[in-house]
Amino acid sequence: MFDILKLIVDVIASLLGGVLLLRFWMQAIRVRPPPSVAQFTFQLSDWLVRPLRRIVPGMGGYDWASLIGAFLIVLLATSIDFLVGLSVEFVLLAALYRFLQWILFGFMALLFIEVLFSWVNPHAPMAPFVYALNQPLLKPIRKVVPLVGNLDLSVMVAMVLLLIGQKVIGMLFGFQ
Repeated sequence: MFDILKLIVDVIASLLGGVLLLRFWMQAIRVRPPPSVAQFTFQLSDWLVRPLRRIVPGMGGYDWASLIGAFLIVLLATSIDFLVGLSVEFVLLAALYRFLQWILFGFMALLFIEVLFSWVNPHAPMAPFVYALNQPLLKPIRKVVPLVGNLDLSVMVAMVLLLIGQKVIGMLFGFQ
């Protein structure tokens, strides 16, 4: 029964945390979302971000309330492990590890969505938005990795680098 509860909490936390991280990223790189994405993102996360903004205002062009809100969601979801007797220090460490993993998974998901758009419908209304979200990640790679027969390998290189990042973070935290 505990595993089912944990699964439900993980799904809800992943959705909400992902939306908060997307909100942070959109504002950090100054990408204007399509109205449907903006409405979904802001309606799902305003209940947490607005009160946090009173405590942690945005500085340097970053919406720190969204980022801290995402971490608090991870911490809350991870603290269920605390119920089975794990130490507070371990739960905090696991929450930080999980938070970093969510960030990397989010970038991987955005890259995967861009690839899908390029294969299925590059002129889809959401394609420019996803392209703009990935641009800060892919632009430095595109400077180094040239086109191979008109094939852009930068997404593949970015995906491999993100997977390496996951492995490194896992090793640093002792979870792999």
